[in-house]
Amino acid sequence: MGYILAIDQGTTSSRAIVFDDKMRPCGSAQEEFAQHFPRSGWVEHAPDDLWQTVLRSCEGALAAAGLTSQALVGIGITNQRETTLLWDRATGEPLYNAIVWQDRRTSAACAALKEAGHEALIRARTGLLLDPYFSATKLAWLLDEVEGARARAEAGALAFGTVDSWLIWKLTGGRVHATDATNAARSLLYDIHTGAWSEEICALLDIPMSLLPEVKDCAGLFGETDLFGKSVPILGVAGDQQAAMIGQGCFSAGMMKATYGTGCFALLNTGAQAVTSEHKLLTTIAYQLDGEVSYALEGSIFVAGAVVQWLRDGLGLIGSAGETQALAEAADAAQQVVIVPAFTGLGAPYWNPDCRGAAFGLTRATGPEELARAALESVGYQTRDLLEAMRADWGAGEGAAAGAALRVDGGMCASDWTMQFLADITGVQVDRPVVLETTALGAAWLAGHAAGVYPDQTGFAQMWQLDRVFQPQMGEAARTAKYQRWQRAVAAAQAV
Repeated sequence: MGYILAIDQGTTSSRAIVFDDKMRPCGSAQEEFAQHFPRSGWVEHAPDDLWQTVLRSCEGALAAAGLTSQALVGIGITNQRETTLLWDRATGEPLYNAIVWQDRRTSAACAALKEAGHEALIRARTGLLLDPYFSATKLAWLLDEVEGARARAEAGALAFGTVDSWLIWKLTGGRVHATDATNAARSLLYDIHTGAWSEEICALLDIPMSLLPEVKDCAGLFGETDLFGKSVPILGVAGDQQAAMIGQGCFSAGMMKATYGTGCFALLNTGAQAVTSEHKLLTTIAYQLDGEVSYALEGSIFVAGAVVQWLRDGLGLIGSAGETQALAEAADAAQQVVIVPAFTGLGAPYWNPDCRGAAFGLTRATGPEELARAALESVGYQTRDLLEAMRADWGAGEGAAAGAALRVDGGMCASDWTMQFLADITGVQVDRPVVLETTALGAAWLAGHAAGVYPDQTGFAQMWQLDRVFQPQMGEAARTAKYQRWQRAVAAAQAV
């Protein structure tokens, strides 16, 4: 029997799960780490926090499974995407904190590039929009603002990477500087059509190409680590949302998944076709296996589970996330409260970084119940926004964008009320799997497949297990009226 260790390095915590040869989790550990907010709109992580919490989580997961590293045949890595690190190749020391995907410090730089007319080139090469969300302008900021960084970069002394590259570097003792195609595709520097770093964009942003990691397939050898007492190969890497898509078995064009964590990320598999969005969705790489690329349309919602955290930490209305369902069920149906949770701007399909949150329809009778319901409903409304955009880009021919089932995962999926509203407001069937930790499962499958202990794509997809189906129950008239109210609220929030 061979075991796989899946590393899931996220925005607020690091986690590790050991999977057996039947892809069943048999031991896990998780550790949170500090978030740093040095200025308004800035979000950073200490690179050593990322590394140490991963290391301790791996050791904890092995202990929880009652195993040693001798049982491992491979390691899979999945990670928060776009978060940017820069370190010294000789010493491995970071030059600065990791700049997190949520960070908005390069808004002005992105606006200047747009004003200069460069977005069309960048979009054509990368499938992405010019936004501080992505890695490239973060890296350019580091080179410009950290003393001596540019000179050292031009001398070939520095390495850039997203979190996966940083972990691979640390696990291999600095022997391997690599990433996979899905993480490269989120950098704003990678040509997703040619499968290579874009010399044009690097020149435009004055980024030396010697900084960049080698790009590999999602499943394959990324080096070996001996940190756990035995030499274990790193055999799978994918960004967290692509790993979740893999973990949901969405290998066919037209299949779609939505992951509900801090934010929500919906991906629609478009197969070998890189669909150019006309509705502000992102064209990205879903996965790359055996040199073959499958593409996806992606919609990013910045605030999903974070709106529940706001109810708890910002307003003090709840003590735990689990309380929201009972509150929503008790809400006054006559009140039509709408919350637009644009706390860090609006993501797809609006891409308005300057919009801020707003609440509409408040009365003297509005209380915690109505606010909880509106918070949960906001996630369904935003998902419908993405589905509407995907229908417009992909067409009505097939898949979830045309009304087939939407596969969901992430912490919010545990709420039956939220999932039922999601089905009601989108008008599509929502499928919740038995294994909600699909991100880690996707990373495990990549490594296990490369190790020869897990089945191919078809075999893996057939093993996907359904926990519960949520069918739309809301009438079309009510669905339309509620969604139109949401659209008016979003328009009003953007007009402030």
